[in-house]
Amino acid sequence: MSSARYAGNPFFVLGFHGCDRAVGESVLAGEVDLQASKNNHDWLGHGIYFWENNVERAKRWAAWLADQPWSSVQDPFVIGAIVDLGHCLSLLQEDGIALVTETHRRVVAVSEAGRETLPQNDGFKLQRLDCHVIQTLHRIREVGRLAPFDTVRGMFPEGKRLYADSGFRDQNHIQISVRSRRCIKGYFRPIA
Repeated sequence: MSSARYAGNPFFVLGFHGCDRAVGESVLAGEVDLQASKNNHDWLGHGIYFWENNVERAKRWAAWLADQPWSSVQDPFVIGAIVDLGHCLSLLQEDGIALVTETHRRVVAVSEAGRETLPQNDGFKLQRLDCHVIQTLHRIREVGRLAPFDTVRGMFPEGKRLYADSGFRDQNHIQISVRSRRCIKGYFRPIA
């Protein structure tokens, strides 16, 4: 039995996106759409990023952005979205993990053959290698005329351990990168 038949996730999730208030209000008013991030260090590849079911984490992220000299966020704000995961590359399921593992093997083989330099991850915030692997997987699927992934979903252990020898951390989270705008079914203002 192939697990590919189960790549679609038959449910909606609530996603929260930290941004500047002016951007969030414009999205809520239907004037603009959220823009996909296309940094070379986006760990789930290019897309519109959401914290899954975690409005507080999105608030902390927006506040952190407001403190960065390079950021355009001046007034931290959070917008909610109803997201249909659609055809999802889930790094919480074995088939998604296997696809990413195989793609990494191919990326390393190309690098070892001298055809390209292998990007490196740099700490927790700059995941250049991870982004390169995910983007390569998307290109492989496009060239092979395979169904593109609408979303990419991953769980990340982050922060301090809750207690000695704990596998739990104080900033664990699930993030979603939305590649297909049709997966965003609507935006909303989170209740304070």
